Amino acid sequence: MSDPIWKKKLSCEELTRTQDGTLGGHVGIEFIEIGSDYIRARMPVDERTFQPMGILHGGASVALAETIGSVASFLCIEGTAKAAVGLEVNANHLRPATGGWVYGRCTPIHVGRTTHVWQIELSDEQGRRTCVSRLTMAVIDRPPQWRRPRD
Repeated sequence: MSDPIWKKKLSCEELTRTQDGTLGGHVGIEFIEIGSDYIRARMPVDERTFQPMGILHGGASVALAETIGSVASFLCIEGTAKAAVGLEVNANHLRPATGGWVYGRCTPIHVGRTTHVWQIELSDEQGRRTCVSRLTMAVIDRPPQWRRPRD
């Protein structure tokens, strides 16, 4: 096994708490696993994340993907002087989810000094892929007015 890519050491419970009062918290995103080079989280498929036809909203899938990738970038940056912000996200929705949970697994494509690129694959409770997404993050100087997440 290779060395972990993470510069910050937080538990899944701590990462889930970072979502309090944010979109991720409102839709029920929970972090469930941190590996040496991946993060897994889940989101309920319910009235918070449905679209009018009773299936998972594509925007909710993208919100889960961007949340996991953003947290991954946060964990790859030492200290609090820098921040990672979304530069581009894309998603291909492959099959609908109608209930239960959708799970996301985020792995790095590129973790550089100024950009990070993440691959996020979402699947339903049966392990069927529901969405694939790629997220590009820009690493910037943190503006002083932004709140500082826990280190």
